[in-house]
Amino acid sequence: MNNPPANLPTVQRRGLMLVLSSPSGAGKSTIARALLERDTDIALSVSATTRPPRPGEVDGKDYHFVSVEKFQQMVAAGQFLEHAKVFDNYYGTPRQPVEDALASGRDVLFDIDWQGTQQLGQNARADLVTVFILPPSLAELERRLHTRAQDSAEVVAKRMAKAGDEMSHWFEYDYILLNAEVDRSIARVQSVLDSERLKRDRQVGMAAFVNGLRGQ
Repeated sequence: MNNPPANLPTVQRRGLMLVLSSPSGAGKSTIARALLERDTDIALSVSATTRPPRPGEVDGKDYHFVSVEKFQQMVAAGQFLEHAKVFDNYYGTPRQPVEDALASGRDVLFDIDWQGTQQLGQNARADLVTVFILPPSLAELERRLHTRAQDSAEVVAKRMAKAGDEMSHWFEYDYILLNAEVDRSIARVQSVLDSERLKRDRQVGMAAFVNGLRGQ
């Protein structure tokens, strides 16, 4: 979608890390899927996790499913940009694939919580763009959790109990989005992404391009 025609000049750009965070059920995964379908310049960061696969999930595509022992070995070796324990399971972002993508001018999309976002900010703030997604109401949040039918009633109750704490971190994010209508929310996140790509500091080849225009 965002690839320029072949006959237009391009300027070398450093990729960015786009984080979408929200309470479970607020819509971040739906928005993330839409961005990935529409925008060929961004790819999803595939996290490692110790939780078991859900129906339909594929190892290496949805997550890297690893044992707790393997996960702890990766932590000790410094192989994660961020990692956290969420609902009795561990999640982490492998460092090397992300660093390779950014250096090649590719953007990386993260579907992670506030704890992971804080760690990314400590490790790579200049490359980071963060968006927090809020539900229109708690009643709607609970309805969405029940409708998607991925979790038991007990897990839904745990997610609802945790939602208030998660939402208290909204002020730590660059952008805040109220997800009342999904198509509008997708368009707004795309606008954020397009604007951030144009920032001067990310267009690492711009100086050479302008010097070329000036005949230098």
